[in-house]
Amino acid sequence: MTTWITICDTCKLPGWETGAMAKTDGEALADLIEPLAEQAGVKTRRVSCTMGCERACNIVVQGQGKLGYSLGKFEPDADTAQAIVDYAAKHQASETGQVPFREWPVGVKGHFVSRHVPVPE
Repeated sequence: MTTWITICDTCKLPGWETGAMAKTDGEALADLIEPLAEQAGVKTRRVSCTMGCERACNIVVQGQGKLGYSLGKFEPDADTAQAIVDYAAKHQASETGQVPFREWPVGVKGHFVSRHVPVPE
């Protein structure tokens, strides 16, 4: 079953207004995640606002019939992108979407915001 990483492309980290950003922090994170996810066989999509602005940068990992997870407070860097994709690949391999804590990449620990139960069939 396909796992999707939904990436908020409007996320901006604190202090963005004083910088000269060519793109948002969310766009920068999406640019890093997308090629890694493609290699891992995980799908991605960008959305404008997941309403977690106080926890930028935000992503959602979800799949049909599986538990889904919202995560936030990420920096848009290569290590973060790899950890997110590694977690999403484990989510995809799981029948229920639940990944044992001991298998979580270090880069996602402490970033979970909420768990979403699957929509009834």
